[in-house]
Amino acid sequence: MNSTECLSIKDLTDLIREVPDFPKPGIGFKDIMPLLRHKRGISSIIDHLIGRYQNKQIDQIIGIESRGFIIGAPLASALKIPFNVIRKPGKLPSKVEKQEYALEYGSDAIEIQSDSISSGMKILIVDDVLATGGTACAAYELVTKLGGSVLEFCFLAELGFLNGKDKLSTLQTKVFSLIKY
Repeated sequence: MNSTECLSIKDLTDLIREVPDFPKPGIGFKDIMPLLRHKRGISSIIDHLIGRYQNKQIDQIIGIESRGFIIGAPLASALKIPFNVIRKPGKLPSKVEKQEYALEYGSDAIEIQSDSISSGMKILIVDDVLATGGTACAAYELVTKLGGSVLEFCFLAELGFLNGKDKLSTLQTKVFSLIKY
């Protein structure tokens, strides 16, 4: 796609709608589905990210379940590098590594296949939205546990008022968000 067909960051931002009081009262949910349904939405996202990552030494892109897959897989394909996934517990066959993380009320966990990262691999972790940073921190722990090095976190959108970037900055890893709120 050439640059005249690529939507601007402002256009991408305008396609994300806010749904008030979802999933509970007081929350303004950022719904990326109108952006993904736009005929140039996904291709424009990927075009912007290719510009950032095409000359980086990335061994593998890892998408966090599930919307990280939507962005991570086409980006990996465009860059011609392997794609890997981090999923909720019980979704991956064979031996896995598991990482629990705290939620506002309770905890959750994510998993990665134990043999999917080799020692020293340079990893780009991709997800749709950076909110509090809990899932991304857990993904970082999984990658480093398997001997990989996280080059950067990449998000479609960042909810800056939730301070997730501050949490990730303690990991000494770069954080990039295409859209910032």
